Amino acid sequence: MNIHTIILAGGKGTRMLSQKAKVLQALGGRTMLDHVMTTANKITDKISVVVGFDKEGVEEEIREIGINANTYLQKEQIGTADAVKTALNDINENEKILILYGDVPLIKEETLKKLCNQESDLSILTTNLENPTGYGRALKDKENNVLGIIEEKDADSEQKKIKEIFTGILVAKGGILKKHIPEIDDNNSAKEFYLTDLIGIAYKNGFKINTLSSSNEETTGANNRSEQEELEKTLRIMKSEDLLANGVTLLDKSRVDVRGEVKTGADCVIDVNVIFEGYVELGNNVEIGANTILCDTKIGDDTKILPFSHIAASEIGAKCSIGPYARLREGSVIMDGARIGNFVETKKTRLGRDSKANHFTYLGDAEVGNEVNIGAGTITCNYDGKEKHKTNIGDNSFVGTNSSLVAPVTVGKNAYVGAGSTITKDIPDNALGVGRGKQKNKENWSKTKK
Repeated sequence: MNIHTIILAGGKGTRMLSQKAKVLQALGGRTMLDHVMTTANKITDKISVVVGFDKEGVEEEIREIGINANTYLQKEQIGTADAVKTALNDINENEKILILYGDVPLIKEETLKKLCNQESDLSILTTNLENPTGYGRALKDKENNVLGIIEEKDADSEQKKIKEIFTGILVAKGGILKKHIPEIDDNNSAKEFYLTDLIGIAYKNGFKINTLSSSNEETTGANNRSEQEELEKTLRIMKSEDLLANGVTLLDKSRVDVRGEVKTGADCVIDVNVIFEGYVELGNNVEIGANTILCDTKIGDDTKILPFSHIAASEIGAKCSIGPYARLREGSVIMDGARIGNFVETKKTRLGRDSKANHFTYLGDAEVGNEVNIGAGTITCNYDGKEKHKTNIGDNSFVGTNSSLVAPVTVGKNAYVGAGSTITKDIPDNALGVGRGKQKNKENWSKTKK
C-alpha cells in the first residue's frame, strides 16, 4: 500500500499561552508531534509536515525525532485546506493521502490501518459525541451515504443535533486532492479554507465516500492546558490497559505512567507512582516498587526494584535486589544475584554476580568482581578535576566501611580494605590494605575539659 501521510502542524495554539507551537507541547514525556509522526511512520511510505508558527522549532523537533519528513510552509493559518494545498506539488495521483493532525496525538496504528484499507475513493474517520458543540457534523442521506461535513459555525439548529462528527482525519486518492483542493473557497463565517468542504465536493463529483467510526479518546486534541492534562490522563490509562492486557499486575492503573515503551515478561507486579521512560524491558516475576523511575533499562527475571529508586540506561540481571532509594545512572551493569541497597549510586559501573553494596555508597567508573562486599560509606574517587579514572575490585574482596578508593586503583582478588581507609595504591591479591591515621588516646583528658 503506497501511503503518503501529511501532518498539519502549523497552528499556534493561542490558548496554550506558550511561545512554542502547539504540536511541541508535551504529552507523556514526548511532544504531540512525536506521537503522531511515530504512529504514522509505522504505516506510511512518505511523510510531509506542514509547518507555520514556530517553523524553526517544529523543524528542529522533526530532526530530533529522527523520522525522515519533508516540510512545507503555510505562511498564514487560514484553514486546513490551505495547509494541505502547500504540499500538493509533492502528491502523486496514484498514492493514498492520509491527513493527520499534529495536535491529535493518541490516534492508534490499528485505526489508521483500517481507515487506509477501506476500498473507496475517500474515507473519513468519525466519532460520536454526546456534546458535539464546536465540531463539524457528518451529513448523511437516508441510505447513510455521506453528503458532506457542516462546520459548527455554519450549521443550522437541526444540523447541530447530529452527534456524529468528523474528526478531520481522512484518506483520499492523491488525484482527488490535487484536482479538488483548489476548488475549496472561504465562503464561510470564519473566512477560512476548510478541508471538510472536500467531502461535499467529492460527493457531488460522484466519488465513493466511506466512514470509519473510532473512539473519542483516539481523536481528541488539545487546545489549552486543561485539555492537555486530560490527554495525559487518557494516555496514562491507555498505556496501563496495554500492560494489563499483557498480564502485568498493576496496583492502580491510574498511577502508572508509561512515557515510552515497556516490554514485559510473565507475572510482573508494578506498584503505584511508577514512571517508565524510553525503552524498558522487564523479565519474568519482576516487581517494581512504588515511586520508582525507570528509563532505558533492562531488568532480568525475579528481580525486585524497591521503592523510590531511580534507574536510567542500565542493565540489571536476574534475582537482584535494588533499593530502596537507589540511583543507577548510565552504564550501570548489575549482574545476577547482586544487591544495591538504600542511598547507593552507581555510574558506568559493573557490579559482579552476588556482590553487594547495601547502603550509602558511590561506585563510579568501577569494575567490581563477583561476591564482593562494599561497606557503607564507601566511595570510588573517580574524578581528579580533569579526567575520570577507573577502580577495579577483584572477586571475593571486602571493602570496609567509610573507605575512599582513589582511582586509578586496583584492589586484588580476595583482598581486604580496612574500615576508614583512603586507598591510593594497588592492593595485591589476598592482601589487607589500610590507609588511615594512627589513633592516639589521651588518658584522663575529659577531667581537664572546661
